[in-house]
Amino acid sequence: MQDKHGLLSAPIPKVLRQMTIPMIFGMISILMFNLVDTFFISLLGTQALASISYTFPVTFALNCITMGMGVGLSTNIAHLLGQKKTIGATRFATHGLLLTVVLITLASGIGLMTIQPIFSLLGASPELIPAIDEYMHIWYLSIPLLAIPMIGNSVIRATGDTRTPATIMVLAGVINGVLDPLLIFGWGPFPELGIQGAAIASALSWLGACLWSLYILTQREPMLAPPHLSCIVEDCKQILRIATPAALSNSMIPLSGALLMIIMSRHGTAAVAAYGAAQRIESILILVLMSLASALTPFIAQNLGAEKHKRSFTGLFISMRFALVFQMGVFIAMVPLSIPIASLFSQEQSVKELLWHYLLVVPFSYGFQGIAMILVSGLNALHQPLKAFQWSFMRLFLFTLPSAWLGSYWFGTKGIFVGIALGNIIVGVLGYLYALKLRRKYLHQTI
Repeated sequence: MQDKHGLLSAPIPKVLRQMTIPMIFGMISILMFNLVDTFFISLLGTQALASISYTFPVTFALNCITMGMGVGLSTNIAHLLGQKKTIGATRFATHGLLLTVVLITLASGIGLMTIQPIFSLLGASPELIPAIDEYMHIWYLSIPLLAIPMIGNSVIRATGDTRTPATIMVLAGVINGVLDPLLIFGWGPFPELGIQGAAIASALSWLGACLWSLYILTQREPMLAPPHLSCIVEDCKQILRIATPAALSNSMIPLSGALLMIIMSRHGTAAVAAYGAAQRIESILILVLMSLASALTPFIAQNLGAEKHKRSFTGLFISMRFALVFQMGVFIAMVPLSIPIASLFSQEQSVKELLWHYLLVVPFSYGFQGIAMILVSGLNALHQPLKAFQWSFMRLFLFTLPSAWLGSYWFGTKGIFVGIALGNIIVGVLGYLYALKLRRKYLHQTI
């Protein structure tokens, strides 16, 4: 397979820009997917909204499996493509897709048999269990339809093409947005299915994405082939070496968020409400960084496979410096916008004041947080998944959470915000220094 996307030859800033911009639109479509679901379900009433809220930790946990597999698969495939081993890349793509479907099917089967005990354990009241059961039955049965395009998109991104995966995600979002009100409320000839209609709309949108992804992988970018039974076990082991730590890293994000929420809850409902709103705003403010970090992995992996170590690390440090400069611009823009944005998300004065304070303090540290995110992507591309996991763990559990707890202990709610920012800054500085050390090591080995 030729370097038709320019990962190995085109100017690095241009390559990263061309890969990141489509990723931004793809991630926006994912955010809108969740917002649309939440909006229409909220119109069914408080019980329906509470029911769907209980499903988020479980659905995210299963998606962590697929996201981790995507990282492991795209890293290996990009490395093989950099070495011009197209047949090996195709074999890895096939085996990785089969492994993911098997793992997700097993997990969803266990989930189907444990809906009531799991959600009761999470705190759902007996009145909410029937609605949760309706939604999760459809979700569990259809989750392989989501796993296939997620993995397929990872394979396509490994070739350097981020435009097609973004288009597939946008397609899924549009199908879901159109079908949600039709199936939830029974508009026109459609039956009124309530919360179950939301699950069916999601399943049909995933089916559309699945079919398009498989078409791309079999026709336009032939990256699937009959499995090679003689090496399928070894390939799966190689994928899991990166996928398992990556999945665990993803799972730590909601866990740390839950622990931060516990810290917040000690300061009252207003603090919890302000933090909840801040998280929704933050997901937008760091969208570019998340997209850049995702695009960086196949770029570095392909160049490493082609023995272009200097080019790989140049891309890494360009991304880190961009993260600092771009997010500093976002922070400066947030200073005059913080008051109107806080007012938009709440009418209660105490919530608005806390949210305003968060928006003045924490965004200053997003560039440093971006350095840590980019370092993790680079380490996965370097086939150092355990190091990547360690840095994810350190960012959340050694720096952010302890700093937030100390800030809470000494200065109350506003101290938590300062602690979060301080934790991000510390891990960003340390991450940059570690990246310098890593570059010296790799470049010295190639001299």
